[in-house]
Amino acid sequence: MFIKKNFSARELIQFSGRHIIWLTAWATIITMIFEFTHWEWMSIPWLPLAAIGTAVAFYLGFKNNSAYDRLWEARKIWGAIVNSSRMWGATVRGYVSNQFRDAHVSEEELQAIHKKLLYRHIGWLYSLRSQLLVPTPWEHISQSKHYRKVAERYKVMWGVGMNDEEITEEQLSLHLPDEEIDRLKGYKNTATQIIDQQSQDLKELRSKHLIDDFRHMELQKILNDFYTHQGKAERIKKFPLPRQYGSASFVFVSIFIFLLPFGIVSEFHKLGEFAVWLSIPFIVIVGWVFVMMELIGDYSENPFEGLGNDIPMLSLCRTIEIDLKEMLGEKDLPPAIEPRGSVLI
Repeated sequence: MFIKKNFSARELIQFSGRHIIWLTAWATIITMIFEFTHWEWMSIPWLPLAAIGTAVAFYLGFKNNSAYDRLWEARKIWGAIVNSSRMWGATVRGYVSNQFRDAHVSEEELQAIHKKLLYRHIGWLYSLRSQLLVPTPWEHISQSKHYRKVAERYKVMWGVGMNDEEITEEQLSLHLPDEEIDRLKGYKNTATQIIDQQSQDLKELRSKHLIDDFRHMELQKILNDFYTHQGKAERIKKFPLPRQYGSASFVFVSIFIFLLPFGIVSEFHKLGEFAVWLSIPFIVIVGWVFVMMELIGDYSENPFEGLGNDIPMLSLCRTIEIDLKEMLGEKDLPPAIEPRGSVLI
């Protein structure tokens, strides 16, 4: 997630500078051909070109709105995970007690149960994050050589080295017992199985009368909420912005930029002998605006891709981890995730 109010010129050049190069080259080539050959047939009336540009702009607006909806929904899902996680921590500590037992267990044993349930939930958070970062076929990292290399560069530049699988393995080793980790490695959806194990532990607590039926149902309801949040996040991850909408905009922008010099050059030619050369920067500016609109939507439609536009899942996981450990009374807390440059991941 980019946290600066505005992008600097350097950041804009890093994101779209290479497009300015080919836009300048295309504008210069057409301008030189028109100026030195005087081929009048190369000029396109401005009215149809303006109509095409308007249509493309409307289409890009639709695509970008759809991409933003996916991004904002993903953020709301993780906001709900934060709220439900705090609820889980407070409810576990408040509900799992000796109130319904004739033979009380020790406070140390109760504290160990609370810690086990809360620590396992922290493991679920990092497991879910790891699963959501697994590349899908439509994400940039899975594309052809050029797009893949650009995405890899962005992962290093924006992901600030925090997308490594080692983070999840380290967190699981810190919060889950070794035998449980070994068992979870055999599952395809680790996060799902962690919640299932939480449910099995609640059943055991009910059999030991550490919770009653009402409290059992309330705690299970929170676990069901975690399944709901996970399913919503997986829906965004595993179902792309429909490609007939996502990819068509690239074609429309390409057509418009291809035709753009043919309309602008002839208009500037009417202003005077040397005015035609002024068409080059204007072609580049107009083309760059449309390219930027396309890129913004393209890099916003997948909010779990591990790039700069992503939901800051690692930061949210760490925030929840700190909250839950403070509920347990722990003092040796991990540091909050700080932004690197202008990106919080």
